[in-house]
Amino acid sequence: MYQPHSRIKIAALLFFLGLNSVTFKVNAQIRDAKCTPIVKALYKAMGGVEAYSKIHVIQWDFKTRRLYWNKWTGAVRIEIPEKKQVILVNVNTLQGNVFEDGVEVVAPSRRKRMLQRGKNIWINDAYWLVMPWKLEDPGVSLRHLKTEVIAGDNRCDVLEVTFTNVGVTPSNKYHIYVNQKDHLITQWAFFKTATDANPKFKLPWDNYQPIDGVFLSFNRSKFGPTNVRVLPNFNASLFTTLHYE
Repeated sequence: MYQPHSRIKIAALLFFLGLNSVTFKVNAQIRDAKCTPIVKALYKAMGGVEAYSKIHVIQWDFKTRRLYWNKWTGAVRIEIPEKKQVILVNVNTLQGNVFEDGVEVVAPSRRKRMLQRGKNIWINDAYWLVMPWKLEDPGVSLRHLKTEVIAGDNRCDVLEVTFTNVGVTPSNKYHIYVNQKDHLITQWAFFKTATDANPKFKLPWDNYQPIDGVFLSFNRSKFGPTNVRVLPNFNASLFTTLHYE
């Protein structure tokens, strides 16, 4: 059984966009022309959009839970051992099943709440893992703020990321620091609202590792997703039944 690797408490970032599986209406967005080559270089450094799109099922741990995500269908499995819960939800349709203590939740109202909670968990946890791939999604606005030298003498382009009418918390704002040498994100800062002057936290994106042709930042030096795996072969019942092996 999965054993959690981190119990660090941190404000949930309940915002996420399509992730290759959810379709949103096109919303107003601002694209600073200076950001375009920076983002393109970032995609290339991480392995390319095509390689990322080919990943079918990805698994990772975040805080006290484990997630499995079928990027092609939107099916998600979330295991929360400390609460003895398993949530099987399609984030496109909000259809699925919920289990507690090995028993399926059948009460319609609770089942509906738990399925929505499952989607919100996925929104947060997947954004921590694959945020760089979402910088050009509909409703995302980018602005080049400055260049800044941060720890380790790393000169970075600092991009501001804001949102318009998308996600669970569209008032959030991020600053991402893209290293001018390797073109990877070195750290990010999270602001609860776009008008905040100071971030709630600033954390590194480090320990990039190759996963099926894509570089992802995980097992970070402070906090973030851990134990990331790509599952080229998987049992389809992973997303439909409590016991799948």
